Amino acid sequence: MHLHILGICGTFMGGLAILARELGHEVTGSDANVYPPMSTQLEAQGIGLMEGYDPSHLDPAPDLVIVGNAMSRGNPAVEYMLDRGLRYTSGPQWLCEQVLQDRWVLACAGTHGKTTTSSMLAWVLEHNGYEPGFLIGGVPGDFGQSARLGGSDFFVIEADEYDSAFFDKRSKFVHYRPRTAILNNLEFDHADIFDDLAAIQRQFHHLIRTIPSGGRILLPQDDAALEEVVEMGCWSDVQSLAAVKSGALAADWQGNPLEPDFSHFEVYHRGELQGEVKWAHTGAHNLHNALGAIAAAHHVGVLPPFAIEALNVFQGVKRRMELLATIAGISVYDDFAHHPTAIATTLEGLRGRVDGRIVVLIEPRSNTMRMGIYRERLPVSVAAADEVVWYQPPGLDWSLDSVIADSPVPARLSTNLELTIKELETSLKAGDHLVIMSNGGFDGVHSRIVAALRQRWSDLP
Repeated sequence: MHLHILGICGTFMGGLAILARELGHEVTGSDANVYPPMSTQLEAQGIGLMEGYDPSHLDPAPDLVIVGNAMSRGNPAVEYMLDRGLRYTSGPQWLCEQVLQDRWVLACAGTHGKTTTSSMLAWVLEHNGYEPGFLIGGVPGDFGQSARLGGSDFFVIEADEYDSAFFDKRSKFVHYRPRTAILNNLEFDHADIFDDLAAIQRQFHHLIRTIPSGGRILLPQDDAALEEVVEMGCWSDVQSLAAVKSGALAADWQGNPLEPDFSHFEVYHRGELQGEVKWAHTGAHNLHNALGAIAAAHHVGVLPPFAIEALNVFQGVKRRMELLATIAGISVYDDFAHHPTAIATTLEGLRGRVDGRIVVLIEPRSNTMRMGIYRERLPVSVAAADEVVWYQPPGLDWSLDSVIADSPVPARLSTNLELTIKELETSLKAGDHLVIMSNGGFDGVHSRIVAALRQRWSDLP
């Protein structure tokens, strides 16, 4: 069967393409924004990529068109597809019918941490011999690919609340029907499709409605927005997570940090010590992510000490505080953070680990960022840094001047990436940590900065 995917280089749709190819289908796809790591991953799988949305990509007609949620009416390929009466479906619907049916689905949802937590969970299951299938919105270092069918009934999925397609405005995760669900956290996001937090909460409750009575929901004990969702009605077992060992919270699963950067912590299950996680990752958010993965794996039979053993060798995910290079003592990281909370927790985790100067280059690229929804929260989000460069990308229709004026640390505006790269190349020194934050390709700035630093210190290999 020939499947053509519109929007194939999105993290979800790219993973779906890999699954379809593994099922034996001929897979092609179109996208307007082709950049690594997804583009290189797809090319390595032998999947044909076409630039843009020319109707000719659909001639001869494929057996089925899978439509990404970035597609809208007016798109030339979409209009051709509808005019010609081609068979089409959404990515989540295809996934539900062709992959998830009859499998034990473990879903990770929430505003932050979905990719990392689902990667942790897939690795814990893999390390313990479960051979899970998975579809993750990133490339886990332990697997080197974002999706696979797996060799068992277990399937781990990053459960996104974004809409399914232009013809199906339900959240993607409503299609997944998980038996185990991690709800990491819940804040307002995706302002381009949700009017307010209550609209997102309704979608999360739709997800809860699909979880069987024998299923399990794992959520932080102190997240008021998620508590309100559960209060709308819940028919499954609920277990709580918290980053404290004892006290008023007394959660089912608790983490007690032993280092200020959260790189070493104890894990407790209902008051009983299960072991210690000691790894290269930092931040309170990653402690919470780990608790969710350990608790979810426990639901399918992995004892906590064995889950902890797996996490101690967890490699992480590309573009989640990924160390790209260390040149002359200057460390350069790539991070996907695009929400004030994610920016803050990521930088706080790094600050707890390093003594050197932290310099941040940020592109406000997400749809919600472009709408200016977070402008009042952005200044304080970088408080853990020493210096911040805010890049004003084309299409950002509000000024970053107020963000810079209210910044608690030295901040400046960039409208010229070439000039900014030169400034960073000359100002960075040994012991500095440069964190580049964007949820897009950022015009290849990551590799350009690394190349510029290597050129400056050309005596290094």
